[in-house]
Amino acid sequence: MESKNTILAYLIENIDPALLEKGEPALLRRRVEELVDEKLRTDRLPFSRQMRNHLVTDIADEILGYGPIEPLLRDPTVTEVMVNRADQVYCERFGKLELTDVKFRNDEHIRHVIDKIVTPLGRRVDESSPMVDARLPDGSRVNAIVPPLSINGPVLTIRKFAVDPFTVDDLIGFGTMTAGIAAFLAAAVRAKLNILISGGTGSGKTTLLNVISSFIPANERVLTIEDAAELRLNQPHVVRLESRPPNIEGRGEITIRDLVRNSLRMRPDRIVVGEVRGGEALDMLQAMNTGHEGSISTIHANSPWDALARLETMVMMSGMELPSRAIREQIASALHLLVHESRLSDGSRKIVGISEIHGMEGNVPVLQDLFEFRQKGLGEGGKVAGAIHPTGMVPRFLDVFTARGIHLPREIFDQNYKGPSRD
Repeated sequence: MESKNTILAYLIENIDPALLEKGEPALLRRRVEELVDEKLRTDRLPFSRQMRNHLVTDIADEILGYGPIEPLLRDPTVTEVMVNRADQVYCERFGKLELTDVKFRNDEHIRHVIDKIVTPLGRRVDESSPMVDARLPDGSRVNAIVPPLSINGPVLTIRKFAVDPFTVDDLIGFGTMTAGIAAFLAAAVRAKLNILISGGTGSGKTTLLNVISSFIPANERVLTIEDAAELRLNQPHVVRLESRPPNIEGRGEITIRDLVRNSLRMRPDRIVVGEVRGGEALDMLQAMNTGHEGSISTIHANSPWDALARLETMVMMSGMELPSRAIREQIASALHLLVHESRLSDGSRKIVGISEIHGMEGNVPVLQDLFEFRQKGLGEGGKVAGAIHPTGMVPRFLDVFTARGIHLPREIFDQNYKGPSRD
């Protein structure tokens, strides 16, 4: 370790800053190799070829990447990286958490990596600003929190951004949805139903939102609004908006709510909000109720009923003094469909329920389940056995499909329906 630190200091002292600014990995790595070999020869350090190659990789990751976690970020099977402390780094692979053998030297080493991520974005992390959300150049989401808020030292969490976004066929192959569910959701999007996707943390809401948004016709103007831009729509007419946190002086913040309000003046055919989490819920519902049909968003919730309750609470956060009944009527008239997704005990992510919202009954919105997941237990290796099935209820909005020239066979809602053939 002492030799590595000595060589690292030598590199920092001798590497050309202009080469670092160019950001060309191949040239930088070649120069790192030259300097490492030069230092090994000068100091006559007893390193084998294998040790030398390992040293070059470690130092290149330190200078060009994000230190010890760089191999995890390059690993396509890893979806999330969680640094709890210097000697405890977890990752998520195939929906399961696992402890890695990655180690940082100390807390300062973690802080160095955090600073390397946030400094180019004009952000900082210190005692006066101990929490930060950021994004890597590839789109991966980063959250960092440091003492005094984090008791055991700096904590870093990175949710990786997929290089190739999943398609509807991928989700069918993973078992997230069936071909029948895909056909139904495609029809719902084309018919301009307002859809809310609910689920817990890491349940796959954003992935599902991206896939569902792909069903939007190519001739429509789509506005996406996110805290951290993750959605990648392939339609030709997409405008992407991203909120902005306050700067170091605490000024300049642009919230999701600001962007939702502004989007209404941008002539959108569709508004896609990555996640609704505050007062913007009221503006979104009002937009849905005033001609901006076909809006899609996600919300953190443990069930469809929880999603409606959370949405009501968020509307109250807007500062408008509205009675509960008025808020619920807004929700019931604005939303058509609730899609709930869960991460099951085996790590798989599945749509476990799709519910129609049709009006009010007394003082509460009415939810009618159209599809539900039925678990049959655990199979080999702890894999969840079960599937999503129609409940037998036909949605009231089926006539909207017909009016818009969208044909969806009624048998898709039959309890014995197996889905269209994919031959």
